[in-house]
Amino acid sequence: MSSSDSVVPKQIATNITYQKTNVKKLERLGTFANKNQTGCTIWFTGLSCSGKTTISFALEEYLVKTRQISTYTLDGDNIRHGLNSNLGFTPEDRTENIRRIGEVSKLFADSSLICLSSFISPYYADRQRVREVHQKHDIPFIEVYIKAPLEVCEKRDVKGLYKKARSGLIKDFTAIHSTYEEPLNPEIELETSKFTIDECVQKIINYLDQNEILQKPINLDDLKPRELFVNTDNLSNLKT
Repeated sequence: MSSSDSVVPKQIATNITYQKTNVKKLERLGTFANKNQTGCTIWFTGLSCSGKTTISFALEEYLVKTRQISTYTLDGDNIRHGLNSNLGFTPEDRTENIRRIGEVSKLFADSSLICLSSFISPYYADRQRVREVHQKHDIPFIEVYIKAPLEVCEKRDVKGLYKKARSGLIKDFTAIHSTYEEPLNPEIELETSKFTIDECVQKIINYLDQNEILQKPINLDDLKPRELFVNTDNLSNLKT
């Protein structure tokens, strides 16, 4: 094999930190008594340090502890520790990252969980494909644009990622080396440089309540049990 044919190792993410949720496992399990909740995906997109993780975890905590609604947050850094640990930050890997988590979010929401997905997801086309996957299965998809100016994000950067990106220690960093494509028509837009965490959470709750997304009345007829095996005397009555 010549030097030109040598395989270049794929860049794997190293600048990620596991984010700990505010909701304990037993607290989450206790919410499944709420049987008329409806599943949906709430998709948080925005620059690194814009506030996606902070707001999604605060919303999760409110829904679980205050409203007793089964909720789970899928965080970008957490997912890259496991499911997407083999992906880097090239445009192709970013697209695959969002494709995978879009499918996982759809499955969570289809199980009647409120799925909070917190990902930079910089490309409009990738986010649109995730929306279409949900629409195809008639699952509500709410895009939340966590908007903050780049200079604000850099000031909030306690992990020093922007500094490392500007110095060349991190490649393919969104807003420094690669483009972030802003959502065109998000269901919710939150300017985190102007509102507190609680105010942002309240704005999301208001939208969900106004659009009856969290809970809907159950049609009791839908819950009537169906028999797999029937007596031949009743067969004619069950035919449609």
